[in-house]
Amino acid sequence: MFNAALKALSQILSPPMRAILWKSAGLALILIVVAAIGLQRLLSWFAGSGEAWAEQMLGPNFHTTLNILAWIVSIAAGLGVVFGAIFLMPAITSLVASVFVDDVADIVERTHYPAERPGKALPVGRATIEAVKTSLLTVVVYLVALPLVFILGAGFVVFFIAMAWLLGREYFGYAAMRFRPVPEAKLMRKQNAAIVFTAGLFIAAFVSIPIVNLATPLFGMAFMVHIHKRLSGARPQLIEPARKAGVPAA
Repeated sequence: MFNAALKALSQILSPPMRAILWKSAGLALILIVVAAIGLQRLLSWFAGSGEAWAEQMLGPNFHTTLNILAWIVSIAAGLGVVFGAIFLMPAITSLVASVFVDDVADIVERTHYPAERPGKALPVGRATIEAVKTSLLTVVVYLVALPLVFILGAGFVVFFIAMAWLLGREYFGYAAMRFRPVPEAKLMRKQNAAIVFTAGLFIAAFVSIPIVNLATPLFGMAFMVHIHKRLSGARPQLIEPARKAGVPAA
């Protein structure tokens, strides 16, 4: 598994992957900015409406006090947006992954498994459904874990474990469904649940690193292509060293 992770990491910056990396990171940043602005506007609207309602209830004598309170709430809301953006990064990258998973898988399969039958691109609808499901579940987990953050940091542990489970399921599903019908892919995932979860820990750790996590769709998919191939009994073909040495590939 560590070998598969190292292969995925080393391939992220390879020339064929760079264009996907820039597009993936750009789309993720756009989604983060849009989500942050929308959330900030929503919180600001609630803060303003709450101040007006409280002033009507308490009277004009409390205007200054309520202004100060609204200012404090606005600052807290801004910090909450930043904190939320960090926690919601798995949801953002899950949505982005649905756009680029097949491009990443094609490159990994051509590079490491040229003798194997190539996978088929996932239907856009299926990839989108899987991405939306994971993203919504991530938001639910975030809302559940957030109150636990203040209890000895338990929320971070809950969130990390849940992300490992969710991301492992998502990316293994993408890799498996390129070669198998959906029911068969899900059955394979269940039969190898421990391995898929352990692999998900690697992806959860990757998505926890700021800035670097913009490349999560590339790492997650490349990593799970290797895991799926190993579970399917495929062996990587060492063709690159042979080519560099002038030996023709088989």
